[in-house]
Amino acid sequence: MSVILVIPARYGSSRFPGKPLALINGKPMIQHVCERAALAKGLDSIYVATDDDRIKNVVEGFGGKVVMTHPDLASGTDRINDAINQLKLADDDLIINVQGDQPLIDPITIEQLITLFQRHPNEFDMATLAVEITNPAEINSPMHVKVVFDNSFNALYFSRSKIPYGRDTDDYPVYKHLGIYAYSKKFINTYAALPLGRLENLEKLEQLRALENGYKIKLAISAFDSTEVDTPEDIRKCELRLAVD
Repeated sequence: MSVILVIPARYGSSRFPGKPLALINGKPMIQHVCERAALAKGLDSIYVATDDDRIKNVVEGFGGKVVMTHPDLASGTDRINDAINQLKLADDDLIINVQGDQPLIDPITIEQLITLFQRHPNEFDMATLAVEITNPAEINSPMHVKVVFDNSFNALYFSRSKIPYGRDTDDYPVYKHLGIYAYSKKFINTYAALPLGRLENLEKLEQLRALENGYKIKLAISAFDSTEVDTPEDIRKCELRLAVD
């Protein structure tokens, strides 16, 4: 089983066009993501999956590998599906999906997902990460996706709303979903063939497509948050974090 990390990156964004090429401390964000991911142990290859020549040229300029994908794809997972089919990977190869807007991703979180699949083969279909929210402002923000899970850390639901809702108390942990996924090549092919889910369409969360169709998502609880860049203002937050680190 090979372990391949794929970073979907598109140039077009309604809130932040050209986001993967935005400079953070003078370096393109996509380069930060690639370099942080490369610190994780257990990876065989890293590819950026994009449909834009500008991103392709920048990635190849710093020595990264690129797979050019179809421009009309609905989600990052669909883009990864296109890329891994072009790469002709084996069905049991493990694919790690790291979003191109996570320039501060901790490599340990990637290793957590690899370890899950190695220790619990065939027990679930995909894996992802959650972290306990410590900033109260994130709890009710739709920009931060929340997740609830069962006693075996299988995901029950993901939402942009606060879940669970404490009727009589606010004194309980709320967990945020970190947009990092792991799944086999075979499962990605299966997922991409599924129709758009009703809940997926309502929440605009692609992972709900898997739950709606009865597939199991295993969670690992991370000790490390990962600042995502959604708007130009988030660039400054990343630079401040890097200055502290």
